[in-house]
Amino acid sequence: RDHSEHHGGGACEFYFSSDASAIVEHTKRVVVMEDGDVVHVSGGGYSVYAAPQQRQHGLGGAPFGAHHKISRQLETLEIGVEQIMKGGYDHFMQKEIHEQPSALVETMRGRIALEVEDCSEGDGSECTLERQGSLKLLDSLDLLKEDGGGAEPLWRGATPRVKLGGLEPHAENILRSRRLIFVACGTSYHACLAARQVVEELTRVPVALELASDLLDRQAPLYRDDTCFFVSQSGETADTLNALQYAKRRGSLCVGITNTVGSSISRETSCGVHVNAGVEIGVASTKAYTCQILVIVMIALKLSEDSISKGKRRNEIMRDLLRLPSMMRRVLREEGVIKDLARELAQETSLLAFGRGYNYATALELALKVKELSYMHSEGILAGELKHGPLALIDETMPAVVVATNDALREKMWSTIQQLLARKGRLVLLVSKGDDDILNYFSGEENDGRARIITVDTVCDCLQPILNIVPFQLLSYHLTVLRGFNVDQPRNLAKSVTVE
Repeated sequence: RDHSEHHGGGACEFYFSSDASAIVEHTKRVVVMEDGDVVHVSGGGYSVYAAPQQRQHGLGGAPFGAHHKISRQLETLEIGVEQIMKGGYDHFMQKEIHEQPSALVETMRGRIALEVEDCSEGDGSECTLERQGSLKLLDSLDLLKEDGGGAEPLWRGATPRVKLGGLEPHAENILRSRRLIFVACGTSYHACLAARQVVEELTRVPVALELASDLLDRQAPLYRDDTCFFVSQSGETADTLNALQYAKRRGSLCVGITNTVGSSISRETSCGVHVNAGVEIGVASTKAYTCQILVIVMIALKLSEDSISKGKRRNEIMRDLLRLPSMMRRVLREEGVIKDLARELAQETSLLAFGRGYNYATALELALKVKELSYMHSEGILAGELKHGPLALIDETMPAVVVATNDALREKMWSTIQQLLARKGRLVLLVSKGDDDILNYFSGEENDGRARIITVDTVCDCLQPILNIVPFQLLSYHLTVLRGFNVDQPRNLAKSVTVE
């Protein structure tokens, strides 16, 4: 705080922060610093200096006199103060879990285009559309009702398309790539894993996943005809930024996927997509995770829009996109069931989670949320590896969560359930509401009480992880509250990991 005269006025205040959300209640005017910048505050004003060879010397590598004065643009934040308040919830994480239906809507807003003449025919549902040539761009998704109705009139005689302005100029180059490489850390890596299969399926381009730190440790070979996607909630993750610089030096096309406008990743990449999930305050990422999956699926839809052979599959995915928010609201209504389950597990010391295919990422994300918040040991395991070691851990005292919703691998997951039952495992099953075989099996007298059942709606397989993670986000939240730990600020962790 500087109380000297400032342009003839009174007191002037300067705030320094690594995240804009920390200062929005004080000011919306910000100046974004680049690596190596030095700010000098004096006499109610400020000056910005940059070292002439900051990349070679680092911040302290050149004497201050060698820095030259530069200008950095003054920007205005679009974050509202209400976004950084709890809004009646006990914790930020709980608020952000319940914000996910609206966050999904914001992620899709203005990005779904339809070749239709009138979107309000049929049952009279209303939507707001903006003309763009022969396409009409959906800029309001208020037509999505609680019961999931209202979306169907949009699709009668329509050809749905995804509009991603940041990718449009580079779409052809991305499709001609030798490989698509997704680089991320932590929860963002799990989002990439959840969407990898659909990207491969729709684009027919090999997809690789890389943990940013491991990519750098291995000095993995990258080429000019590779496209690298850098995924980060904050856009400031140190390992991901270092991997981005590594890829740029090797000539790869760099694409950013971040939730923070103006972040380092969004500035350093050639193109990209903003997630638009809204501000996330809790250290454990929730709504950013589900919206990252959605964005990557939308990128796959965009890149495959000219494929005739994939047209039926694309339309199936597009139809379920608009049903996601209402389905997620129904999942959130079951919070009481999840809280009861959390009471049963609150005193446990370990938890295993099994998933396969699209839902391997769900198992990993569940395990990460439980360990980072409730400090309970937890491990996400690929169900196909069950007999290669993990089965030795199963007995009547070991809680095991199995994600077995309806998809192409459902029968294999049923086999996993039988293997765990044979070892008297304590099962928590996530299954589809219409899966009568599993539901009837565990409602019979012989098997009643052998497993706790959580049910969710069924959507297109590549979108199912977006719904499936919500009960487990709630589970990790309530486990943490019951165990008496800080939900929003777990020990030893930070929201933005800005150091290696």
